[in-house]
Amino acid sequence: MNTTSPIPSDIKLHTQSKTLELIYSNNESYQLSCEYLRVYSPSAEVKGHGPGQEVLQVGKTNVTINAIEPVGNYALQLFFSDDHDSGIYSWDYFYQLATNKDAWWQDYLERINEAGASRDPEIQVVRIGN
Repeated sequence: MNTTSPIPSDIKLHTQSKTLELIYSNNESYQLSCEYLRVYSPSAEVKGHGPGQEVLQVGKTNVTINAIEPVGNYALQLFFSDDHDSGIYSWDYFYQLATNKDAWWQDYLERINEAGASRDPEIQVVRIGN
């Protein structure tokens, strides 16, 4: 596989803070929350099969990563506590997630708000009126 993004030299799962740390040889380091990785899973369940078919993920604030497995030399498969395990995270996609984290997270929060949904699985949002 031809990758244009750097490959992490080390990956650490921090279970207490529910983050995955990607460390690169150029001393770049990124902390990505399990929730962020889950709601931006590259799976068809989340991305759909084409533009406009994305499915907004809600109630994922408590999700954790239970296991990580390599997929060849080009990706990782993450196994989440909500039984989601179908996304293959390529090194390119990990780097996109890391370098676009602030903008993508803000976009996610806006979409959750527009949908009248919640990140918390214990909260059901009901809107009255317009």
